[in-house]
Amino acid sequence: MKRKTDIVTFKVDETLLEAMQGLSNRSHFIRSAILAALDNVCPLCKGSGLLTPNQQEHWSRFSESHTVEECENCNELHLVCNNRPQGRRSFKHVW
Repeated sequence: MKRKTDIVTFKVDETLLEAMQGLSNRSHFIRSAILAALDNVCPLCKGSGLLTPNQQEHWSRFSESHTVEECENCNELHLVCNNRPQGRRSFKHVW
């Protein structure tokens, strides 16, 4: 028989516990928050905030032809390929 769910528990401080008191379905809220956070995890470090030595080597080679720049429209940082023709260096938001 296939088990549908596993139970995961974690500790929270008093402030977070109080903030969650008014939620009608805390489990659903926590699951949704975790899934949303996983959608935004760095594809290289997988959320650890650190690169392995091999990943650092790959990044070093990649960054020889790419830069991290601030978007003129939204001010967020993004990668820019420096091998593109000058007129098409970065993504332009269309909103």
